[in-house]
Amino acid sequence: MTDFFSKWKEGLDRTRRSTFGRIATFFGSTEIDDDTWDELEAILIQADLGVETTTEITEALRKVVLQEGYTRSIQLQDALRAELLARLDPPGPAPFEGHAPAVILLVGVNGSGKTTTAAKLGKLYANQGKKILLAAADTYRAAAIDQLQVWAERLSLPFIAGQPNADPGAVAFDAVQSAVSRKFDLVLVDTAGRLHTRYNLMEELKKVHRVVGKALPGAPHATWLVLDATTGQNALVQARAFKDAVQVTGVILSKLDSSARGGMAFAIQKELGLPILYAGLGEKPEDLQPFDRQAFVDGILSHN
Repeated sequence: MTDFFSKWKEGLDRTRRSTFGRIATFFGSTEIDDDTWDELEAILIQADLGVETTTEITEALRKVVLQEGYTRSIQLQDALRAELLARLDPPGPAPFEGHAPAVILLVGVNGSGKTTTAAKLGKLYANQGKKILLAAADTYRAAAIDQLQVWAERLSLPFIAGQPNADPGAVAFDAVQSAVSRKFDLVLVDTAGRLHTRYNLMEELKKVHRVVGKALPGAPHATWLVLDATTGQNALVQARAFKDAVQVTGVILSKLDSSARGGMAFAIQKELGLPILYAGLGEKPEDLQPFDRQAFVDGILSHN
């Protein structure tokens, strides 16, 4: 358990030092006044919580101050922690429960870390005893096929791909049918990264989504959006577009260890109502961790 929390603390070091670290010095013996609220609001907004979430948190803390009769800012520390925790939902049941095989589409913009995340997810589930198939449906970028194949070989995971520039829907269809016949537990489909503003590319992603359902009725059983945590609030714009296009059911925050903008996790929950399922806390396969809201909040609020 100590190693678990150490991993989260190390992975969130940059977020903690850049923005949330100011909270550690904010709480002290000073009296609570208008400047207290102004400063707290500024810290939370700069940490990328978003204006609406920040306003809700400060209003909730004002009520606590009145109810409890607090007079010193240090007394707000536990109340803030509780408010942050309350704004992060625990993940629901795994999508493969009750399905064999379960099909998960991984979607996102170029450079979000989708392909690497697909491989790391495959390893994580393989370690749980699941029979995993990786599918390279990013056919427009030959490097993506090669990248996923290298990861698959390194992690000893079965892998299927089409030729460069092949129809990505056909690759996904073949992968699902192969998984059915070979009795796999889970298919992870790495789709092409695409700009959320490009209508034709988003329509093609919808086609992949539909084709998978033809290969296996009820599929995909989950569509997970991989968001680069370093993009901060810009990730919300991407998330809305993908959610509308392909019914995103959950979010994976990649590169959280490289981000100073961890507060966007709260904005995602508030504005999109999507659970955060996993977080990338480093480059190694084992650094992709199931999202733990307690470890996340403790990590960003830690004093050292």
